[in-house]
Amino acid sequence: MPNSLVIIPTYNEIENIEKMLDTVMSLERPFDVLIVDDGSPDGTAEKVREKMSQYKGRIHMEERTGKLGLGTAYIHGFKWALARDYDYIFEMDCDFSHNPEDLPRLQEACEQGAGVAIGSRYVRGVNVVNWPMSRVLLSYFASVYVRFITGMPIQDSTAGFKCYRRSTLESIDFSQIQFVGYAFQIEMKFTAWRKGIEVVEVPVIFTDRTKGESKMSGGIIKEAIFGVIKLKLRSFFTKA
Repeated sequence: MPNSLVIIPTYNEIENIEKMLDTVMSLERPFDVLIVDDGSPDGTAEKVREKMSQYKGRIHMEERTGKLGLGTAYIHGFKWALARDYDYIFEMDCDFSHNPEDLPRLQEACEQGAGVAIGSRYVRGVNVVNWPMSRVLLSYFASVYVRFITGMPIQDSTAGFKCYRRSTLESIDFSQIQFVGYAFQIEMKFTAWRKGIEVVEVPVIFTDRTKGESKMSGGIIKEAIFGVIKLKLRSFFTKA
């Protein structure tokens, strides 16, 4: 049994899910996959079940009712992983904006001692493909803003491609994690960093999705902007 689990939240990813699962299963280093599907009406879950039959014991699925948010999907997955014997737990999108070929590199960073390894778009310049300049600037300066407010020495604070050591997730009280969108990604990094856990950035190239619809919304951006301030203020009154 692989000691690594890739958690992939899905909602209407029928155009990407089959290729994504085949790609992860074909990697030289073995990874199990947990799909957390929020009741996709497009048949995503049915396609996952087909792949579960093809790759027996390697692909798992948790089905939830309704769109409950990215953060709660990952926390659901973290708890599922910690109830089993996985040592390395990943967050990864289904739309190939995160390249599955980079999974071994993130794990290697954790094997070498990091508590969290981030697939970083900005640790070496700006490495994004197919994004309009307006979105590149929004994302880049969002990370600058987060560094300024929180003091975290992380170049890509909103990144959603990550590997955690098991001990890192075991140290976090998930009931205290408040956010569900981009702010969730920031909150998890901020929580680990405040605990003194080593967070490293591994350079990756981010390619915007070419199939399916983006889940980005104004509400997610607003949560990130104001959530960062709330995180910093709350840190003055709570223990790491």
